[in-house]
Amino acid sequence: MSAANNLAMPDNATLLADRSVIRLSPIAEESRSEVFEFLQGLVTQDVFLLEKGAPLWSALLTAQGKVLYDFILWAEGSSILIDCESAIADNLIRRLTLYRLRRAIRIEIDPAIAVHWSLNPPENQAISSFPDPRLSELGFRWLQPATDSQPSAEAIWKKHRLAWGVTEGQAELGLDKTLWLEANARELNGVSFTKGCYVGQENTARMNWRQKINRRLAVIKTDHPLDDDKCRIYYSDLKLAVMLLRVADWNKLPDDQEVITPEWLKEALAEAHS
Repeated sequence: MSAANNLAMPDNATLLADRSVIRLSPIAEESRSEVFEFLQGLVTQDVFLLEKGAPLWSALLTAQGKVLYDFILWAEGSSILIDCESAIADNLIRRLTLYRLRRAIRIEIDPAIAVHWSLNPPENQAISSFPDPRLSELGFRWLQPATDSQPSAEAIWKKHRLAWGVTEGQAELGLDKTLWLEANARELNGVSFTKGCYVGQENTARMNWRQKINRRLAVIKTDHPLDDDKCRIYYSDLKLAVMLLRVADWNKLPDDQEVITPEWLKEALAEAHS
């Protein structure tokens, strides 16, 4: 599958203007490890892997293992940067602040940093970009200082991402509606099964151990909105819907609907049917 073949990138358009960056930083020099230890007990990924340099896709879950917020984590010295939807940034900050208690950590939006994406590495070799941590076919991502009047790449990014069957954000994952493994987090490198405890870990680990994921988020090609309570959103401009689909019904859709089944997902689906 070559989802990128029909994409035309607007000139110099790399900015994802619907993303914000939340900075978690230690207040005092003597608490340099505080931020990493704090997030390690909350999110689905092993944040200490960030010290290798590459970003990680992760999430904050409910105690039952359902997604509240998904995001991409970056390390910057003793700080961690959370690349997230702008629409949920304030709510995510409030949630993290509740967990912070007396830890000496500052949690705030950093308006000086912007999120960028491109199908190929940026031509400017001074920019430190990384393949998307979920899937290399998604292209390259980087953070850089925000500037005015940059062209937006949001629309082309969404089209490319959905063409590869990758879902993200509250419009698609919902709020407290989808178990993290139902969002294909295992296949897309969004969870560590070796790091130890975090919020929602028990149910997530149990599902993985039993290899029992009965439903998954799927991207459906369709000319019309789906009359189904499991449909999360319909993009009329792309003629694509995102829905929580029973694995047993994966190839049983009506003739006017087609589920996108990329290579990265086929093994997991075959495993479920075995």
